[in-house]
Amino acid sequence: MDITSEVARALFNSGCLKFGTFRLKSGVLSPYYIDLASVLSSPKDLCTLADIAAERVKQIAAKDRVDKLATIELKGALMLPSIACRTNMPCVIVRKETKSYGATGRTAGSDIVKGERILFFDDVVTEGLSKVEGIKPLEELGAKVEHILVVVDREQHGREKLEKLGYKVSALAKITDLAQKLVQESKITKEQGEAVLNYVKKL
Repeated sequence: MDITSEVARALFNSGCLKFGTFRLKSGVLSPYYIDLASVLSSPKDLCTLADIAAERVKQIAAKDRVDKLATIELKGALMLPSIACRTNMPCVIVRKETKSYGATGRTAGSDIVKGERILFFDDVVTEGLSKVEGIKPLEELGAKVEHILVVVDREQHGREKLEKLGYKVSALAKITDLAQKLVQESKITKEQGEAVLNYVKKL
């Protein structure tokens, strides 16, 4: 199976991966945008991505111990339960802010036990900062996070930054590879594909 092609089709067909001109949170203009929430509109594509991610988790777990899966709200949390079902692993959602009522704290889902090894999942890696923020509460509770898995590497040096911090980072696909596959399958124009490649080169 050509995993890059499968990921490209699932993201494009579900509307998660859009091409055009988009202003990012940083204020920078980008020729593409990834919104993983759109995958909820296409169960078939959600299942495809969850299947591929689950297989990658199993490959990682075959080499290194993985007790649980975790992500930070919101985008990664949309897919993580589907991956947990396929891997039979408990999952944890890290809140962006501490909840002060009911079941309080920064995490929801499975409780963290000191010494557990947790794989951290998210939609994309850009600069890597949000991953560090999401992982910190897990480590403060005594968990060990060694692996980070994302759907798309935006190739903006985030992977390298996280690896310098000691994390092992893997992605289902790189944005440049996705763009090239979509051009080959005539889902986007050659110009749209080149715009993505040029954008990444300038970063």
